[in-house]
Amino acid sequence: MSTYAIGDIQGCRPKMTELLERILETDPHARLIFVGDLVNRGPESLATLREVRALGDRAEVVLGNHDLHLLAVSQGIRPAHRSDTLDDILAAPDRDALLDWLRQRPLALYEDGHLMVHAGVLPQWDAGRTMALASEVETALRGPGWVDFLRTMYGNAPARWDDSLQGPDRLRCIVNALTRIRFCAPDGTMDLASKGATPDLPGYLPWFEVPGRRTQDVTVVFGHWSTLGLMMRENVISLDTGCLWGGKLSACRLQDRSVVQVDCPQFQRPGSI
Repeated sequence: MSTYAIGDIQGCRPKMTELLERILETDPHARLIFVGDLVNRGPESLATLREVRALGDRAEVVLGNHDLHLLAVSQGIRPAHRSDTLDDILAAPDRDALLDWLRQRPLALYEDGHLMVHAGVLPQWDAGRTMALASEVETALRGPGWVDFLRTMYGNAPARWDDSLQGPDRLRCIVNALTRIRFCAPDGTMDLASKGATPDLPGYLPWFEVPGRRTQDVTVVFGHWSTLGLMMRENVISLDTGCLWGGKLSACRLQDRSVVQVDCPQFQRPGSI
């Protein structure tokens, strides 16, 4: 069975439907893995959630920063941003069922030599360590204290991983690495402000170019970085091709790296948020 990793949807449901139709027309039994940010800023976040959930066991989602933002906004922990398009979800009759389904999603998946996350992995972590740390956050998010966890989730500190971290600091650092990172220093200190294709801070590198990165023995598949776009290296696949910004929505069949793409209208203007 083929497995397709799919880049950031961000509520662009019509283009997601078009992409899935193209995939399933030629590969009707394909497994689908969405690399985070199902919702927000695009026009149909509610329909996107419903459609992906309805795919059942044939699809999986790793959580992205916008998915976590939806959960936080739904509980009054974070204010809605002026560019958010989450109101239809928050007012939906099946709101609670959708949010409960969303918070059960993983932060990382490992299948057949591919480690799938939304944003990236710190250089100190190998695939096994990444999965174990992601599981710590998943336990908090799926448990009865999930709202309390969300209240402590936001912030940029600590910016560097340490095995001795505990409590909210530990979980926050894991979340930031898996759902927000683009650049870090060689010692793993994260720059969580730079969003372009190059870092704003001297000495920082794209997380996947840090020498000695411990996930070099697997292929890390991620989204999140629309200014980076589609990128395929021996052990890295980047899949956010800016559907929201008038780019493309992309999927990659992991078995042979063949790419399926659809063109997208511009739902948001860069610099407008």
